[in-house]
Amino acid sequence: MSGGQYIEGKYEHVPVFHDEVIYWLNPERSQVLVDGTVGYGGHAELLLRRMGSESTLVGIDRDEQALAACQSRLATFGQRAILLKGDFVDVKPLLRSVGVQSVDGVLFDLGVSSPQLDDPQRGFSFQTDGPLDMRMDRAGARTAAQLVNELPEAELADMIFQYGEERFSRRIARAIVQARAHKAFETTQELVAVIKGAVPAAYRHGRIHCATRTFQALRIAVNRELDVIAPAIHDAVDMLRPGGRIAVISFHSLEDRIVKHTLRALTEEPRPRVRVLTKKPQVPSEAECRENPRARSAKLRVAERLPKECVQ
Repeated sequence: MSGGQYIEGKYEHVPVFHDEVIYWLNPERSQVLVDGTVGYGGHAELLLRRMGSESTLVGIDRDEQALAACQSRLATFGQRAILLKGDFVDVKPLLRSVGVQSVDGVLFDLGVSSPQLDDPQRGFSFQTDGPLDMRMDRAGARTAAQLVNELPEAELADMIFQYGEERFSRRIARAIVQARAHKAFETTQELVAVIKGAVPAAYRHGRIHCATRTFQALRIAVNRELDVIAPAIHDAVDMLRPGGRIAVISFHSLEDRIVKHTLRALTEEPRPRVRVLTKKPQVPSEAECRENPRARSAKLRVAERLPKECVQ
């Protein structure tokens, strides 16, 4: 998730870990880099500005709106910027579809972007009213409204607990099922109102908004966000040249746990494929958090592909 602001009617995208991504991925020495979650192009632009004139960046995203904005942003780089619509879990076939067999670096910036959050019509935010959608790929089958209107109460409660780590998941699920018996959910604020009525008053006025965890859970479920992280990392590592690096930015503990365990598994004998360069995840500086408050929860982990003789 990256921050940003509107300037003269245009969204100015502020990527998280901008200095760290440049440091770890070595764009000056890279021929081909991949931004597997290119979004609105913040990281991609930073990398392209530092890459050589004969180098290429391949950007992948499943959000057509983001890709259109990214294409405009990166237009000055011409054919050096290749943008592909797709899910980053398909990084290997997507790269091969444009003739790329190996790369020098891969970046995955997980989660939802600020432009998606800030657009009420996308339905990601509990702070503004809009359709209860939450699909990153709007051609996708299921919306958040379909989940809250159709899932059995027990499945709904389990999803909110597992993906949102919400301690009041059963109370919230029960309230949702009771409310939808009278009227199907259509908007974000209809859901927020039910969540507020389901949780204790102290929780309703707590440090974080009482709908935060439920909305996170729905977004993860709609977009299958956790399911794709491990296989995407494995395939990205397959595409790395020896010495190439993968950098993964996560925004909550569920994502970071998967990234950590996946990279650790790739270091294990008898066929270690990477070495982890960040013994502990990097976190944003205080200055970056002031510039981009949504960066506060971000964590960055980096690994480097080992020489082929190490994995025989």
